[in-house]
Amino acid sequence: MTTAEALDTYLAAHAAEIAQAAERIAPHVRRTPLLETDLASELLLKPECFQPTGSFKVRGAFNAVLKLAENAATLPKGVLTVSSGNHAQALALAARTAGIPATILIPQDANPAKIAATRALGAHVITENVTFANREERLREVQRETGYTVVHPYDNWDIIHGQGTAAREILEDRPDVGLIVTPTGGGGLLCGSALAAKSHDRTVKVVGVEPERAADAAATLRTREIQRLPDSPDTMADGVRTIAIGQANFEVMVTRGLVDDVVTVTEDEIGGATALLWTRAKLAIEPTAALPLAAYLAGKLPETRRGDGHAPISLVLSGGNFNPTLISRLLTTP
Repeated sequence: MTTAEALDTYLAAHAAEIAQAAERIAPHVRRTPLLETDLASELLLKPECFQPTGSFKVRGAFNAVLKLAENAATLPKGVLTVSSGNHAQALALAARTAGIPATILIPQDANPAKIAATRALGAHVITENVTFANREERLREVQRETGYTVVHPYDNWDIIHGQGTAAREILEDRPDVGLIVTPTGGGGLLCGSALAAKSHDRTVKVVGVEPERAADAAATLRTREIQRLPDSPDTMADGVRTIAIGQANFEVMVTRGLVDDVVTVTEDEIGGATALLWTRAKLAIEPTAALPLAAYLAGKLPETRRGDGHAPISLVLSGGNFNPTLISRLLTTP
């Protein structure tokens, strides 16, 4: 088997998993629209802030939990994860829907609104002595104590396949899209998008965006080795405060080479893009969701051409679970 044939087989297998995920989660998530905007004629916005828990994370969480629940042999006594808040809410809702207990570790300095929302969905939330830096270690400790099944927020194939349904929808609605851009933290959304896009058409580009202060994924892609940040980055884009991507994500990004680039943006660029989406597009998004637009406005995305002309660019706006105080400041800054 040639290298090209092996990649075709790899993509076909993952495309089948994404198709199954789309069918599995359809009763529980929203098929978000592609919105045109007067910000630029070539842009199509995918507003995942319209999802039941306010972010794309419900796609992966429902796929992972419902897949576990399909078979009595794999039905867990409970599910367990770490999260800065969006995956926490998504897993809490998916577990409640499936009738499975959920315990979530959230760093103690995470967005208070996200912590409260996770508790409101019925999950047991642990914040004490949980930080962005030690949360993976604490996850292993709690897993040993509870015996719950870990549903990792990004280093999990069922999560990645669920997140890939967003890009699958984009290309079903607009097969002519030439570039899909996503925020990037651990890499679940980015890698799911890459698998969905490249199995549709190898010429579709997929680019991730992360804050300059959290540039581990960009460094990983450049060095072809997983790079870890020394501590949780101080960025307003709190949904991407991970310190390293996962092994499965590395496989898609680097080993298989399915991600075209990861670019970085400044805090000022993130803030400006957030305010623009609120005031011009009338979308109540969180700063993490503004990362793709920040990169576009800063001219950091590759040119997209398909056939004889420019191809549309789809920006995945990942969520809308914002900190009201921060948004108020961004909207009132001259």
